[in-house]
Amino acid sequence: MPELPEMETYKQFLNMKMKGKPITNIVINREKSINVPVALYTNEVTNTTVLEIQRRAKHLIFRLSSGKNLVLHLMLGGWMFFGNEDDSPDRTKQIILSTPTGDLYFIGLRLGYLHLLDDKQLHEEFAKLGPEPLDAELSQEAFLDLVKNRRGMLKTTLVNQSFIAGIGNCYSDEICFVAKIKPTRKLNELTEQEKTNLYIGMKKALLRGIEQGGYMDDPFFKGDTLTGSYQTLVYDREGKPCLQCGTNIVLEIISSKKTFYCPNCQH
Repeated sequence: MPELPEMETYKQFLNMKMKGKPITNIVINREKSINVPVALYTNEVTNTTVLEIQRRAKHLIFRLSSGKNLVLHLMLGGWMFFGNEDDSPDRTKQIILSTPTGDLYFIGLRLGYLHLLDDKQLHEEFAKLGPEPLDAELSQEAFLDLVKNRRGMLKTTLVNQSFIAGIGNCYSDEICFVAKIKPTRKLNELTEQEKTNLYIGMKKALLRGIEQGGYMDDPFFKGDTLTGSYQTLVYDREGKPCLQCGTNIVLEIISSKKTFYCPNCQH
């Protein structure tokens, strides 16, 4: 499932391709991917202008000139491609948004969605989300205050969207590796220095993910060489040597989630 770095990469590319452009046509091939009747959805969105694409947690928000918003969550298996019919992947497209400069194809939205929401509904949608990990407002002091009464395991806490928004299975493990802490540790057992290391590791791991274009396999447009360039440090590397010490990476299942770490570098 795409996490913060993947959605941030999509956001940056979408603003390059679609910001300020009108949506000239819509094709809905899967009605379950939207939240209102097709005719109403089409009428509300067609001929509106995309003012900006924003990100909140693992969601993208297409701000429309009508005052409404398209809210995207790709969930498991979802991805996007921007281009034309000749360039687009030979895959079923659940939704297609057309602009004068190209089409945006939504692919693999079996669980994902592109909902039409007003600002009030948008606020309700995000009401339970925790702070953004890369926001300046989440200072080291604010982070330490956030974790001081937490008792849960690092892995399950980091993927909890009401704690901090946007982190999932992959980057929770990457963060713990950068912080040199086992994801099996409990927050209330960490020293103040380890909590500080966790904060620093969170910032470093997520920024590294964004800089390398995240881990999505498929390019966002023809000629895209950034998307999917991210090389994981520990995630999905069971039995492979640690990039720092050479010790084989270990896999554990924590609350039904695959969890990867180096038993030598992480304590």
